[in-house]
This record gives sequence, structure tokens and C-alpha cells, in this order.
Amino acid sequence: MKILVVDDSSTMRRIIKNTLGRLNYKDILEAEHGVEAWAIMEDHKDLGMLITDWNMPEMNGLELVKKVRGSGEFNDLPIIMVTTEGGKTEVITALKAGVNNYIVKPFTPQVLKEKLSAVMGTDE
Repeated sequence: MKILVVDDSSTMRRIIKNTLGRLNYKDILEAEHGVEAWAIMEDHKDLGMLITDWNMPEMNGLELVKKVRGSGEFNDLPIIMVTTEGGKTEVITALKAGVNNYIVKPFTPQVLKEKLSAVMGTDE
């Protein structure tokens, strides 16, 4: 399954990518912000999941989620938001925009695994 990881922090992208690798997800694409992510998505219609940060330059994660959900072609794409925005209002806003699950930074590899399993419908 092809996964796109979007975060303006290269360190955070590496942490998520390494964690995904340990969970046997090998086909991982990266983007620094929403504009770059959208360009990648246009070229990879077979994307299996989007993991995005909220606070990024160019196009933030919430704007990206709204664009993805509004596009029509990615309606069923699972989206996990990984962010420092942990307030109840932010979580509700992200869920209303179309996020399938939400992870607050900092997080453990186990949390990412559990959220992935929940979104994918697996019980690993």
C-alpha cells in the first residue's frame, strides 16, 4: 500500500516513515506541505493512505484534507492527522473536514500502529 506522509519537519517525516517501515509499509512517499502533497497525489491516484501534519506552510493540513475530500476522486482515501493541535475544538474541526483519525504529537510507534489498524479495519 502506498502511503503519503506530509509534514514540514523532515525529522517528523523520518520518524513516521521509520515507524511505518517497521510495520512493513514500504511504499512511502513524502511531501513538505500541502501543495507538494497535492502534486504527488495527482501523479499517484493509487494512494492507499494520507498521513498529514496540520501546521505547515504553503497549504496546511486542514486545507489539504478539505481539498482531498472536495476532489471527488479521493473520497475513500483514509486520512490520519498527526499534529501538536490536541484541543477538542481542533480534533472536531479535523474530523468534520474528513480526517479518519487523529494523533497528537508527540506519539509512540504503538499509537501510530493502533490508529493505522483502526483506519484500515485491521486488528493487528
